[in-house]
Amino acid sequence: MKELSLPEYSFRIITRDGLELIFDRLRKKYVRLTPEEWVRQNFVQYLIDRGNYPPGLIAIEHFFIYNKLKRRADILVHNREGNPVMIIECKSYNIKLDDEVFDQVACYNRQFKVPYLVMTNGELHYAARYNNELQKYEDLPYIPLYEDLLT
Repeated sequence: MKELSLPEYSFRIITRDGLELIFDRLRKKYVRLTPEEWVRQNFVQYLIDRGNYPPGLIAIEHFFIYNKLKRRADILVHNREGNPVMIIECKSYNIKLDDEVFDQVACYNRQFKVPYLVMTNGELHYAARYNNELQKYEDLPYIPLYEDLLT
């Protein structure tokens, strides 16, 4: 898989029935290794390793219903009380992060109402925080540490 603009991590990767699979330590199972999954696995490791995110408070591919349709949040981070505080949308490294991607994650946030949104394609990473006073998202210059989410 392609090298990303994240620290290099070691993963268990196997081939089964002609498919490459990567072990997801949070879901505790092998999942198909697609370019998007490669980004997701690396970004989760980054959150845990560099951001001090507790693994038990990170949900992968969290399903929910929005407008009577099944949706999936790539990564949903919870606070210590179990309430969602951040949605992360992962795209393949060959997908451009544009307004359409931001609109997707902002739409998901109508369900969760979290203060933090992140988009990543493994090469670029964008974070935003909702400003209640101005009623709009403001770009952040960095991916927040877990402790930053709790203040």
